[in-house]
Amino acid sequence: MTIVPASPRRLSANFYMVTGLFLFSGFLLYAGNEAPVWVFVFVFSGWVVSLCLHEGAHALAAYYGGDRSVLDKGYLRLDPLGYADPLYSFALPLVFLLIGGIGLPGGSVYIQRSVLKTKHWDAIVSAAGPFANLVILLVLGLPFMAGLPETTSTDTFWAAMSFLAALQATAIVLNMLPIPGLDGFGIIRSYLPYDMQAQAQQLGSMLSFALMFIFLSDAVSGAIWNASYKLAGLVSIDPSYAYYGFELFRFWR
Repeated sequence: MTIVPASPRRLSANFYMVTGLFLFSGFLLYAGNEAPVWVFVFVFSGWVVSLCLHEGAHALAAYYGGDRSVLDKGYLRLDPLGYADPLYSFALPLVFLLIGGIGLPGGSVYIQRSVLKTKHWDAIVSAAGPFANLVILLVLGLPFMAGLPETTSTDTFWAAMSFLAALQATAIVLNMLPIPGLDGFGIIRSYLPYDMQAQAQQLGSMLSFALMFIFLSDAVSGAIWNASYKLAGLVSIDPSYAYYGFELFRFWR
């Protein structure tokens, strides 16, 4: 039997499966099946989809910037397992969702930055991920800006949508912090002296794990949520609606 390898240019079956689960659970919620477990499925699968788009955006920018290795690595297939790190891709982001309701992008793509055409492309590669979250936030916010929630009675569906949109806002706020290991620092890294870049690289590997728990402290998480709600408010996301979605998401409580 001949095994035909998956095309590096074709979206992965895993991405289609997660997207299908997201759409199916959303349909059930919108149709009136307001079981909180479907809110969990809807938000979590939607977050995985957004994670794939975030990391895929990094890879796509790198591809056009000169790093063709992302094609062979399968990063453009949007396979959630292709960005997988058991701890950072799944365990910790899920903990953040369950405990603090913060959208921490946990996937990773390995870019050969030395082959990128210019330092500007290096910055673009880092900015592409948060930009993808911004686009998703705008798409999720369109029904709210159009006033659709006021015309239907499916409060659970719109609360889940609000929470998912708020997660995109938290991902943008977190990623744009100019801290080593985050995309915000990646945007400015290539413009720094090489010795400073090397020091930041070492510091980032040590800080990344500690920062995750700092973000969960009441003071820091509160500041993150305040900034995120302001950002989500630009697309008419009501903070109280998003918080209601967060409570529904934790259906076991």
